[in-house]
Amino acid sequence: MQLTTFLFISGAEIGIILVIVLLVFGADKVPEIARGLGKGMRTLKDATNDIKGEITKSVEEHGIDTSITKDVNEELNKVKDDLEDFTGSVRRKF
Repeated sequence: MQLTTFLFISGAEIGIILVIVLLVFGADKVPEIARGLGKGMRTLKDATNDIKGEITKSVEEHGIDTSITKDVNEELNKVKDDLEDFTGSVRRKF
């Protein structure tokens, strides 16, 4: 059985980090910190989507051909799939 890791951090390491956060900030401040981080991530995501929308709109207005990016993305996805197939057969089971 393989354990899933998040950013190469195991469950025990996440637990230790949470305990340290509790000790440093206290239980009453953790929800406020989490809310602030959530709002910040949401703002960043919204800004990113706005930038993507502006770029797309500008490209459409200027009539720039974007078909090459679609072709490149398709090729990258094929290579990624092939690489995942190869590493899946080589990957060790823990």
